[in-house]
Amino acid sequence: MIKPGDVPQYFASHASDDWQSQISQLAYRFNREYRGESFKLPEEVESMPIFRDWATGKLQSRIASPFWELAKPKKNQHCLDIGCGVSFLIYPWWEWNAFFYGQEVSSIAKEALQSRAPQLNSKLFKGVEMGAAHQLEYEADRFDLAIATGFSCYFSRDYWSTVMEQVQRVLKPGGQFVFDILNPEAPLAEDWAILETYLGTEVYLDSIADWEATMKAAGIKKKSSKPGELFIMYKVQW
Repeated sequence: MIKPGDVPQYFASHASDDWQSQISQLAYRFNREYRGESFKLPEEVESMPIFRDWATGKLQSRIASPFWELAKPKKNQHCLDIGCGVSFLIYPWWEWNAFFYGQEVSSIAKEALQSRAPQLNSKLFKGVEMGAAHQLEYEADRFDLAIATGFSCYFSRDYWSTVMEQVQRVLKPGGQFVFDILNPEAPLAEDWAILETYLGTEVYLDSIADWEATMKAAGIKKKSSKPGELFIMYKVQW
């Protein structure tokens, strides 16, 4: 059950009925994870190797998408990290000397960033907004680079089409967007989908061909990709 206060009122007023429950559940699950709460899962799930890797923290390092390998932030660029988690505390923004703007659905992650990030670099950290990926409350042509990794699989491609429209709007002409998709053909995909379902966030196993069609329909003109153990990263431009 979702606890009062875990899901900000923002989502109730800014998400359609079809998407609101998915956003709320995602926020709830990751709030629990960032708090370090335990997840009691069936014994057969906890016996899976992928669960043990997840429980010890090894899985995240294996499946995380290093967006900078496709689009490394450059000095003085304005970069928007959608679904940022606590990335500013982990990735070397001070080495890149790029300005970081975050957007996140987890209130726990947002609070951690707001309290700790300015201590690391108050010049580069430009704040984090509470909000879902399809509602970017920024003016047009604001960012040089947008990043959205690790969560496209929790939503339908219809939802993601709206995200792409919003990203295109806030990017400067020629700006780049890096995101990742779940590769349903990856050896880890089926077990990972089972684990995520029991953790409270069901995933979509859309084909790569369907994603390619979604990108084409979004008007994307250029793209390159880089496969990982579970996700495929894309760098796209309009």
